[in-house]
Amino acid sequence: MLLLSSGHLATDFANGALPALIPYFKDRFHLSYTLAALLMLASAASSSVIQPLFGLWSDRHGALWLLPSGVLLAGAGIAAAADAPSYGLVFALVVVSGLGVAAYHPEGSKFAAYASGRRRASGMSAFSIGGNLGYAFGPIAAGAAVAAFGLRGGWLLVVPCALIAVALVARHGYLASFAPDRETARRTAGEDAPGALVLLLGVIAFRSCAWFGLITFIPLWEVSLGHSKSHGNHLLALMLLAGGIGTIVAGPAADRFGRKLVLMVSLVATPFLIAAFIQLGGLVGAICLAFVGVCVIGTFGVTMVMSQEYLPTRIGMASGLSVGMSVGLGGIAAVALGAVADAVDLRAAMWVAAAAPVVAIALAVLLPSSRRRPVRLVDPSVNVT
Repeated sequence: MLLLSSGHLATDFANGALPALIPYFKDRFHLSYTLAALLMLASAASSSVIQPLFGLWSDRHGALWLLPSGVLLAGAGIAAAADAPSYGLVFALVVVSGLGVAAYHPEGSKFAAYASGRRRASGMSAFSIGGNLGYAFGPIAAGAAVAAFGLRGGWLLVVPCALIAVALVARHGYLASFAPDRETARRTAGEDAPGALVLLLGVIAFRSCAWFGLITFIPLWEVSLGHSKSHGNHLLALMLLAGGIGTIVAGPAADRFGRKLVLMVSLVATPFLIAAFIQLGGLVGAICLAFVGVCVIGTFGVTMVMSQEYLPTRIGMASGLSVGMSVGLGGIAAVALGAVADAVDLRAAMWVAAAAPVVAIALAVLLPSSRRRPVRLVDPSVNVT
């Protein structure tokens, strides 16, 4: 799990560096809010929409090689994007980095499920912690590298990704040993519930609208209030690091009290916390933003497990969908919010982001329990009374 979580850290480290670079790109290429948000859409779409295809390939053929190659591609793409001389090339390299992220997640989350045993929510939370930490350290590292060396310093972002990719290659055989044989996996999987999965994807999509709005615009919001770019990046890192703490709590809580209950509590709290951040600012706003991270990031692993339990015969594809197509809609929402910011102002876009989780709450109420009874394999010749 430590190895898989480290790979998750590396891919999301690369992904998390982008929001910190956007204010620098905006100044360098004189971008509007819409064009700045379009970079987030490029990242979200390339790192998410194609994930179900990687998951489908994984379910049918196995694709453990995607782990090291995905990590390396994610890091190399964002490192090259930082030093790219034109907006178009930045856009293309962000897409390349996103493809690396997309390649890693379905296979990584599938093997995390294999390694988790019966406490799947807790295990998936451990896997998610790596991603949360990576997304938190990404803007810190990117901001420090660019402050020290200019945008050319972004090349340093590839170093941790390359090191972790080498470790994944070295331990390929060990990871492969966790995969169950195909026949046993088929007999013990349980039945699919595609309707419930569609509802869950809607919940994740609207949660992602708020999330992508925040990670795209928090640095720009703080600049609009007269603060420095680094201040905005520090707030972004605070939200992401607090989310790592939330992950530690949410996974075991979901195993004990139920996935749906934990998800509902987090969704109900989120719009109020975002509203408090916008309206109050300062220390109180920063604390509220930290709790937004706890609520949203903390339940990423929970919704991942729910998707796998709603589609147990194809957990690679379920994983790709839960952090794939639905999250991609969050990237589209970021561009829409950028258009709102250009047409009205940035405050209006932030309020729209605060309202998005309300729709997620309405959908989450309709979700059935995702837990299933374990299948007991019984010798048919034995009379069971």
